[in-house]
Amino acid sequence: MPNIRGRSSSLRLWGAVSLTAALLGGAACAAPADGGDDRPKVLTTFTVIADMVRNVAGDHVQVESITRPGAEIHGYQPTPDDLVRAQDAALVLDNGLGLEGWFAQFTDRIDAPTATLTEGVETIPIAAGEYEGRANPHAWMSPDNAAVYIANIRDALTELDPDHADDYAANARAYTDRVSEVGDYLRTELQGLPVGSRALVTCEGAFSYLARDTGLDEKYLWAVNADSQGTPRQIASAVEFVRDNEVPAVFCETTVNDKAQRQVAEESGARFAGQLYVDSLSGPDGPVPTYLDLLGHDAQTIVEGLTGEPADPPPSRPDGTRQDEREEGGDTP
Repeated sequence: MPNIRGRSSSLRLWGAVSLTAALLGGAACAAPADGGDDRPKVLTTFTVIADMVRNVAGDHVQVESITRPGAEIHGYQPTPDDLVRAQDAALVLDNGLGLEGWFAQFTDRIDAPTATLTEGVETIPIAAGEYEGRANPHAWMSPDNAAVYIANIRDALTELDPDHADDYAANARAYTDRVSEVGDYLRTELQGLPVGSRALVTCEGAFSYLARDTGLDEKYLWAVNADSQGTPRQIASAVEFVRDNEVPAVFCETTVNDKAQRQVAEESGARFAGQLYVDSLSGPDGPVPTYLDLLGHDAQTIVEGLTGEPADPPPSRPDGTRQDEREEGGDTP
C-alpha cells in the first residue's frame, strides 16, 4: 500500500520560477477550468498513470496529468501553469524510482499529499551509464507490474475517498484482468522464438521489466534518456549484439530520435521494426490514447518484429471487448 505523504515543510529554490509569479499569472482566470466540478482532483506526473487512475477511479474524482501527451518525462521542467493547476489538488501521484527528477521541487510548492505508485515493485537495476545500479524506473511497461500500480492507485483513492471504496476495488479488479491479458498474449506469441534470438533491442533501456516477464534478453543503446544518446560506442555494441545473436528486428521509442537505431539495423542486417510508446500517451485521436492501447500497440509491434509475421492485436481493448467478440460481431471500440 502506498504511503500517502503530507506536504514537505522545506522550500527549495526552483530555477527562476516563483510560486507568487505563477499564481499571479493565473489569477486572471476568473472561472475554474473544471467548470465548478466539486469532485476531488487527483494530479499525476504523466499521462500513462493518469489513464490508469481514471480506470480505477471511474467518475468519482477529477484526474489530470502534469505533463502533456507526447512529453519526455525525464527532463521535464514544470511551468507556472502546472503550479496553478496543482493548487487545488487533493492528491498527487508519482511513479518514483527517480523517473521524475523534478518532482520533489514541484511538490514543495503545493499543499497536497503525495503517493508513489511503484511501492512494492520488485525493481531491476540499470546496468550501465550514469545511473548504473539505480532502479530502472520504467516499471509500468510490464503488465505484471501494472497490477502493483493498480493496487496502489486503489488504496490511495480509498484513503482519499473511503465512501467509494467498493467501486475502486471492483474497478481495480476488472482493470487488472484486462491489462494482464496483454502479458499473456506476449508470452504466448513469443514462445516459439529460437532461444538465441529471443532479444528485445531498443533505444532506451525502458523494457527491462517487460523483457524479464516474457523471457527476452535485452539490449539498448542508452540506459536512460538523460544519458548520452547514440554514441559510436553504443551503436557498435548494439550492432555486435544483434549480429552475434541473429536478432531479427530492432525498435526505438517515439520520444527520441531513431537515427542511431536505424543505423544499427542497417549495419547488422536486422529490420527496423517500428516505434514503441513508453513515457507518454498520444492525444485522443492518436494511436495510443490509453495505457491499454500503449501496451497493445507495443506488444503487437514487438511480436510482428521478432516473428516476422503479421499478428492479431492483443485481445483486450480499452472498452473491454476482445478480438474474438469483434470478429463475431460484438461491440466495436
